[in-house]
Amino acid sequence: MSVLRSFKALPAAIGLAVMVASCASPAAEAPADRGVLADQPGSAAPGSTAPASPGASTTPPGWKTFTTADESLSFDYPSSWSIRDEAGKAALEGQFVDVLNSEGKQMAALRTNVVTGQVCTAKSPYLAFDSVPMQALAEPGAADSLPPRFVFEGRGDVTALDPLPPTVAAYGITTVPEPTGDVACPIFQLFLWPPSGALFGQAYNSAVNATPGGAGLPYLEKAKLYTETPEYQDIRTMITSLRPAMK
Repeated sequence: MSVLRSFKALPAAIGLAVMVASCASPAAEAPADRGVLADQPGSAAPGSTAPASPGASTTPPGWKTFTTADESLSFDYPSSWSIRDEAGKAALEGQFVDVLNSEGKQMAALRTNVVTGQVCTAKSPYLAFDSVPMQALAEPGAADSLPPRFVFEGRGDVTALDPLPPTVAAYGITTVPEPTGDVACPIFQLFLWPPSGALFGQAYNSAVNATPGGAGLPYLEKAKLYTETPEYQDIRTMITSLRPAMK
């Protein structure tokens, strides 16, 4: 087994965000998408999907743009994927959006109005496989705060075959500072978004996230290998495209 190299991992409070994102209902039980494909490129109505505006970003050609029902956030996603928008299901009238791939498997969850309290119960070895700053989500006037970052990170035993606490990996957006040692608090992937916080990501699951390699590979090795797949690159591009919606 190769040694996993730490790149930029982040300390965090207990993994509330990871648990919320990974506990959505299975795709087989999901209602039909509420969004409707718009006829005109770039004309995404609230809670609907539409082709991304040509040249609007580095988003691959042919992708679509989704805008939340409250017209607060937008992101781009592959045209073969779909949106499950259950606005009103979340607590505190937040947004409750899942992104499914062409096989109906959940690739990420977007939640808003999430409580951001933090509790560091214990620390464990940390790993990170990717890190991308997301200045578009930085709070105006918060010059002293760290801007949100997309991260794919892991915690726990590099020899473990299954994701049993504290061994876990997840991708999403975080604002917590980087660790200063070899261990970190549990994964906490939330970012500040009025009136409280939000998340966009989910726990890595080798049964859901299409990963090459043998079934006997340790869980965190599979997570590392997943970064080399086209599916992960699409997820990374999608999550890092999250931005305040144009009004």
